Amino acid sequence: MNFIIVLAGFLLLIRRRNATNTHIMTENPASPPRTLDSFDRAILRIIQRDNKTPQRAIAAAVNLSAAAVQRRIAALEAKEVVVRNVAIVDPATTSMAITAIVEVHLRNERAGTVDAAKVLFQATPEVQQCFYVTGGVSFVLIIITPDMRAYERLTRRLFAENELVDRYRTLIALDRVKTDTAIVIP
Repeated sequence: MNFIIVLAGFLLLIRRRNATNTHIMTENPASPPRTLDSFDRAILRIIQRDNKTPQRAIAAAVNLSAAAVQRRIAALEAKEVVVRNVAIVDPATTSMAITAIVEVHLRNERAGTVDAAKVLFQATPEVQQCFYVTGGVSFVLIIITPDMRAYERLTRRLFAENELVDRYRTLIALDRVKTDTAIVIP
């Protein structure tokens, strides 16, 4: 008899001698995505606004113990509901004065072209956000640079001298009216 045992993502086949039948025992496929309950949602609303909020304060706000909050946050991180914990820096305090919103039109939408553009944009630190979009534009980028000279140098490298790019259009932000990373959690 053959047995297949799944251990930490690896398959292990164990055979018994003189076996004529094969029986396969399998566990359920990958566990379904974590369902967020009202406590998880309340915790997420708090920590996405300020992830340094003390767990005691979160516990009081959501009516749980601090230990339960700690376990839930760890579970949310393990299931990649919480992807990163970061500090949001005001660009003006670091002399990053130019915020540009750029529409990029690729020469074609073939997988190789799109993938190469994604790699380039991901590897460019000045590109703060990159969206592959529909609607006649290939990508929309949010770029931050210290001044227009730096922005011009960057556009030459990323767009003007890049054979993947057909054309691009830049919108320079006059005021950062709202920038937020929090999502609405129903």
